[in-house]
Formats: sequence, C-alpha cells, structure tokens
Amino acid sequence: MRTVFIGTSAFAAAVLERMAAGEHRPVLALTRPDRPRGRGRRLGSPPVAEAARRLGIALEQPANVNEPPARELIAGAQPDAVVVCAFGALIREPLLSEHELLNVHPSLLPRWRGAAPVERAIMAGDERTGVCIMHLTAGLDSGPVCLAESITIEPEDTYGSLAERLQLLGGELIVRALDLTARGEPPTFIEQDEANATYAEKIGPEDRLLDPARSAVELERVVRALHPHIGARIALLDGTLLGVHTARVAVSGDGSGNAPGDAPPAGVLAREDECLLYGAADGALELTCVQPAGGLPMDAGAYLRGHAL
Repeated sequence: MRTVFIGTSAFAAAVLERMAAGEHRPVLALTRPDRPRGRGRRLGSPPVAEAARRLGIALEQPANVNEPPARELIAGAQPDAVVVCAFGALIREPLLSEHELLNVHPSLLPRWRGAAPVERAIMAGDERTGVCIMHLTAGLDSGPVCLAESITIEPEDTYGSLAERLQLLGGELIVRALDLTARGEPPTFIEQDEANATYAEKIGPEDRLLDPARSAVELERVVRALHPHIGARIALLDGTLLGVHTARVAVSGDGSGNAPGDAPPAGVLAREDECLLYGAADGALELTCVQPAGGLPMDAGAYLRGHAL
C-alpha cells in the first residue's frame, strides 16, 4: 500500500523503520519542526526526521500539519493510508476526513488514552499493557480499534525497556493491519468502551518529584517510569534537585525490601552503611544511581563519598 507517516518521537521512529523495511514503505514522512535542545539550546531534529533522512524517505516538517500547505503535501503523495504514531500534536478536521488515518497507540485502549501511556502504566503498577491500532478521530485516542495485542510489564521494567518492546510490537501490528487491507480483508473496527476510559496526562515537573508522602513501592515505580528519558528527582533542603536514575525498595510497610535496618523519616536522605536511603510514607527507597545538580550520574557510593547529608 502507498502510505504517508506522521510522527515525532523515538517510539514513532522505530515504527517508521519497520514500515520502511516492508511493502508499505512510506512515500512521505511528516514530523514537527526542529527545536532548541540541551543546555546549548542548539536546534535538534525530532527522531522521526533523523530516521526519515537515514532511510531516504521524503521528509517535511510543517509548522502545523492541519494547515492547507501540509494537507496539500499529504494529498499530493496519494496515500492509501496515513499512519500516525506519537506525533505530539492534535490532528483536526478536515484532515481527519480526507484520508484513512490509522493510529499506533502504546496502551490497551481505552486504558491510558493520551500523551504518556507507557509511563502511566508503570506508575500505576499495571501488570500488562500493549499496543492498539485504531482509527484516528477528533476525540483523544477514542476512535474504534481494529487490532490489539498485550504484553507483560515485568517488575524491573523501565520506560526504556518497556517502550522498546512496545515499539517493536507497534511496528508489527501496523504492518499486519496494512497487509490485511492490501489483501482486501480489512480488519474490523470495534468501538471503545467509554466507561473504562482512563487518561495518561503528559508528564509535568510535579510528576518528576518523588513525594515522600507516597509509599516506597510507588516511588520506585515512578523512578522506573521516568528512566532514562525524563528522570525522577528529589528536592533537597538546600534548594537543589537530586536526580534519581535507579532505585529499589529498601524498607516497605510490610517489612519487605532489599536493605536491612530502619527507614529514615519521610523526606529525609540518610546513610546506612554504603546505602543511600530516602524516607517514604511507609518505609524507604534505596537510591542506587543519582545525579547531583550540575553533575554527572554516579552510584550511591560515589555520592556518599563526595556529599554530606
């Protein structure tokens, strides 16, 4: 089938690469404009732009994909289907009605509609998640679903490890949907159950802060959900933020954990032997890899040697 691809993130770039390797290689990819990144604020391209250039796929980066110039580009490609994945901006009418738009969404809809479904699934302690192929509509990830497949969220999964499996699954599912359509056997679309809908809000600064009023188990899930792409952090008494890359439950409310001893008070950093502990509502989190403000990531031992608590 002749396809056009719309996406932005690294997740979307992986799906684009899978499509490019088969019979449904996109003839055009659209992504968002370059934007300043990092401390130097130098312009950087979205992952989909980098992937399209590497794959030799025609690339456009319109300021607004809904405006006539972008819609004319898409129409000029004469696609049989337009695939959307992690674009990061709303697609509106009349573009929604001008083409068959298939969206690759990394959750088991209607659970976790929205911007951060992978992170929210880990934070919530979900045992399973997955990928859905859906018809894109004006609602927020509320269109009918034609294909879905689930995978287990392992206890040690971070965003990085889980997203890697989901993007592979997403690539396979969208290719399967396009294969069926190309054979004249398009999959059946089934409406979502609105009563079971939940929403994965975009990760904000408040989501990154480890709240000592929450349990150690919850805080450990936040650390995994935000690693390695965003990062959790702790507000220190001197006003700086301590980044937390990896952690584990040291002492929990039921007495389980990985480190012996009593938990420090909630919100307090403490040293126990060579362990760096952070007090939670019902126990403690052992911080195993941290990053001081303005510094580099380091293991807990190195931090304890160089910093007074």
